[in-house]
Amino acid sequence: MTISSSLNAGVAGLNANAARLATISDNIANSGTYGYKRSQADFSSMVLAGDAGVGEYSAGGVRAATTRIIEEQGALVSTSNPTDIAVSGRGMLPVTTEVTLDSTSGDMPMMMTSTSSFHTDSDGVLKSDSGLVLLGWPADADGTIATFPRDTTAGLEPVVINANQSAGDPTTQMNLGVNLPAVDTEAGATGDPLPLSVEYFGNLGTSETLDITFTPTVPATGSSNEWTMLVRDSASGGALIGEYTLVFDASRSNGGTLDSVTTVSGGPYDPATGTLSLTVDGGPLAVTIGKTGDPNGLTQLSDSFAPTQITKDGSPVGNLTSVEVDEGGLVKATYDTGFTRTLYQVPLVDVPSPNGLISMNNQAYQISPASGSFFLWDAGDGPTGQIIGFAREASTTDVAGELTSLIETQRAYSSNAKIIQTVDEMLQETTNIKR
Repeated sequence: MTISSSLNAGVAGLNANAARLATISDNIANSGTYGYKRSQADFSSMVLAGDAGVGEYSAGGVRAATTRIIEEQGALVSTSNPTDIAVSGRGMLPVTTEVTLDSTSGDMPMMMTSTSSFHTDSDGVLKSDSGLVLLGWPADADGTIATFPRDTTAGLEPVVINANQSAGDPTTQMNLGVNLPAVDTEAGATGDPLPLSVEYFGNLGTSETLDITFTPTVPATGSSNEWTMLVRDSASGGALIGEYTLVFDASRSNGGTLDSVTTVSGGPYDPATGTLSLTVDGGPLAVTIGKTGDPNGLTQLSDSFAPTQITKDGSPVGNLTSVEVDEGGLVKATYDTGFTRTLYQVPLVDVPSPNGLISMNNQAYQISPASGSFFLWDAGDGPTGQIIGFAREASTTDVAGELTSLIETQRAYSSNAKIIQTVDEMLQETTNIKR
């Protein structure tokens, strides 16, 4: 009956607008919630089948479908906490719940979030106040990230930062720039060796030295332009680890630069790079003395013996001072000696349909059949954006727009209620006619 369908349509309208009111209420309530993705109610009509042109019409009503716009991104808000993390662009941070850390049954369930404020707990685990634990791939001791599968959670583990940890960085490369006095290779010179000590750092953060002596070859007449370089390692008890014969160019074009290097013992000299491959007590050490004709390495000029430029990598043992996350998702620890080490890499999770994710508490989401399978990307690669530290993502709620929708919903609800009231009055009139 047409009048009955009008009553049903009015009730459906009340239910649909009530659902829309619920989404508006949720959006306004979470207008200040970091990482909140707004919900919206979409209406679709329901049509009852009937023959066209028969003069009768039955109202089908309306149906409301609510969705959360997860792919929409809010504005980034700067903070003072280095482990406040947001994603600029597509992708989400992999997280898990705090209660699953002690679970011994199977893998940790992976969830995801677009932003959160992480802090270390008493065990050093990086987690949010709501109990979301940040996941990442651990780095090797040298800071490199191994190859992990991208379509499973295998390899992901909670990011742990121990505030009392110490670390050292062993020296692996050294650049040796020293000027040797040309007058010491002339006839009549004393031939005294010239000593040089250069500090390097061992595998355990200990301070060691390379003790280098340059002994000139003094000819009977003229100038030899030749030196014998001996390299000893203090960590090996002063053992000789390299002996080399250096000959310097005396021509007008390349005067004072290396002309040839002959290895007597120890690690070889690579003329292509100008590097000696020494082996100290802790392992290999590459010492660059310069290529032939290179004025930036060892030189022989004038009458002065002076180091011109000596640089090296490595540092002594230092204490952790700060932790930051860079745009590529690398969690880097900085120590009070200036040494920086990569501890973890946080990937970004991407799915084909972000709006199909299952919404959880605390702005977290889970994979669903509607979202599609996930893939773990390095931040900034593929379709994903960058990870931003010192930042949070603001709520996507537009309060002014929601208040406008609230007025529209209120009037639509009242209009549907008026339909029911009118149908009730019409039914009452029909009852009175019967009497």
